[in-house]
Amino acid sequence: MPSLQRPISSLLIANRGEVAIRIAQSAHELGLTTYALYSDNDSTHVSLGRPRRAIKIPSPSTYMDIDSLIQIVKEHQIDAVHPGYGFLSESHEFSRRMALEANCMVVGPGWEVLERTGDKLQAKALAVECEVPVTRAMTQPTNKVEAVRLFAQQVGYPIMIKAVDGGGGRGIRLVRNEGELQNACERCLSESPSRSVFAEQAAVDGFKHIEVQILGDGRGNVKHLWERDCSVQRRFQKIVEVAPAPPVGSRRVMAKVIDSAIRMARKLRYQGVGTWEFLVNWKRRQFFFLEINPRLQVEHTVSECITAVDLVKEQLLIAQGQKNWEDDLRLGEWWEADTPPSGAAAAASIQLRLCAEDPTNNFSLSIGKVTDVRFPSGNGIRVDSHLSHGGSVGTEFDNLMAKIIVTASTWDAAVVKARRALEETSITGVKTNLNLLRAIVADSHFASGLADTTWLESRVADLIEQGEQLGNAIDDATADLPALPSLGGGGGGGGDSSNVTSGSNNNTTVFRKGDAWSLTLEDKHQPAPAATAPHHIKIDKITRNAFPEALVAEVSFTIPGVTAEPKEYKIRLMSSNTTSAAAGSSHRRGDPSNKAHVVLPTSGKLMEVLIEPGDRVEENQVIGFVKQMKMELEIRSPRAGTVAWAIELDDEEAGDDVAEGVLLAELVAENDDKSSSSSSSEVRSKL
Repeated sequence: MPSLQRPISSLLIANRGEVAIRIAQSAHELGLTTYALYSDNDSTHVSLGRPRRAIKIPSPSTYMDIDSLIQIVKEHQIDAVHPGYGFLSESHEFSRRMALEANCMVVGPGWEVLERTGDKLQAKALAVECEVPVTRAMTQPTNKVEAVRLFAQQVGYPIMIKAVDGGGGRGIRLVRNEGELQNACERCLSESPSRSVFAEQAAVDGFKHIEVQILGDGRGNVKHLWERDCSVQRRFQKIVEVAPAPPVGSRRVMAKVIDSAIRMARKLRYQGVGTWEFLVNWKRRQFFFLEINPRLQVEHTVSECITAVDLVKEQLLIAQGQKNWEDDLRLGEWWEADTPPSGAAAAASIQLRLCAEDPTNNFSLSIGKVTDVRFPSGNGIRVDSHLSHGGSVGTEFDNLMAKIIVTASTWDAAVVKARRALEETSITGVKTNLNLLRAIVADSHFASGLADTTWLESRVADLIEQGEQLGNAIDDATADLPALPSLGGGGGGGGDSSNVTSGSNNNTTVFRKGDAWSLTLEDKHQPAPAATAPHHIKIDKITRNAFPEALVAEVSFTIPGVTAEPKEYKIRLMSSNTTSAAAGSSHRRGDPSNKAHVVLPTSGKLMEVLIEPGDRVEENQVIGFVKQMKMELEIRSPRAGTVAWAIELDDEEAGDDVAEGVLLAELVAENDDKSSSSSSSEVRSKL
């Protein structure tokens, strides 16, 4: 049963970050009174989104607490809730309880549809009922590895193991042989809230990840906004999305895909915005249904850009029963699927997800304070972001910092615009995947439109290296440009362009032209000489000062006994391991060259320390747990020894935000000659 349609005057935005801003913007254009939630150290979406009311919640867990959200709705007499994406956006229980206990509508298709589409096996059964192709799959969920192994023996490898209630790339593993099955299945079970998985035949090599944007009025009328190509993924997490799919062949197969999505949506009498996902092989003209996302998608932006349709506004209008699509030529009928959107001619749009992570360190989460943000602007560029000057990236939420969206008249022009947009983007204070994005859009295979779901994973090491080279080249080309004055913070979520420019951090050390120092360098392992000749360094020119995160300057340097006259150098500090979170904490930083130090190899929230001075530790023993967003990771000791010192948590209940490089422990090894030369501990997902 679709959700009840009725007028809305007040709306609770049960989300955060850029999507909260995006929802507020459309709601305000419809004249709705908006309520937004925020917590300590996470309020920029409220400052930038400007809701009519802001409600402080006690902890980030409130976003997932149905009882608390019902209480908020009752207290403020709110008509409707927009869940955004993630959190409770696909929870049928949330939708049902809000309606029955608070007389409040959750914007979406209704709890009965959510229950059917949220379960991947039920969604596949719907596809079969509608005669839509699906891969062979288990018909019942299981929590037994042996059941999955039996299925693999029946259909052959590769197979895909999926949590029945997973999402966002979690709870999914590709298994190519018997040796990978046990671990993959256990990992999927650990990431499933219900500890239930199923397996299906994998369609990977040569297949693209294509999704169809659907709108339904709840009465059987369904339109589409064409398709998106989301094939550029890492570990089933989308990184780059484009709309429509790049022109790599006849659209006949795409017409069949879109027709399949529409038939399934009509069967459901779907209400609101939804996404139907498929795997498509252009060469074979073959496709398979994957799943349904009965909500707004992170990548909805590219569909908006090629059709000029505000999808959030559509959601809110449909929820009120106000839509009449007969005269709306921007929305596609099923028979128009074999051509691109007519209203935008051959327009193409690309979304690039900018995330706080370090690709050079196994994509570890990067936390800290954002000290400088510069986003691109100009014709055909949109930036959705909640970033502002001095904002922090923590461990509680998704690491998405911004969505950079470019739109042009052709696919080739959109690729060129994406390259330009990323050249104009910079963020300091935390590490990001910016250089990887630059390498992706610079790659000829991506530009050809042929990238499939395996492309990024197969090329990721090379692309990371190429991205670092591109980043260095961009830094070299712009190092001599004068710095912008401090303009304070800003942000955007959904405008045609957004240029967030932040000046240096208030805590930045001020350097000036002409500053000079004399310093001595002494070998601490050798007796100090009677007199040590000083080195001299003088700043001749500063082109960028965001110390300690970034510094670019020209200096004169005199080395005693080597240079009689000062020698000119250019120094460049483009990143620092000392993030704001680490620098502002009481925790010591480790020395990677010191064999006694056990150093945290990744950022996160340190939740528990399992050792104390005097304990005997074995190599590979779990010594603590660190949390990154939704994942809890094991920290393992790189060597055996006796604990001489161990880190103590400042907040034993909530955990401490810690940065990469924090000292976890000092070990006294029984035999230093046999101890490992590496001091970094190992991180593994907790099963």
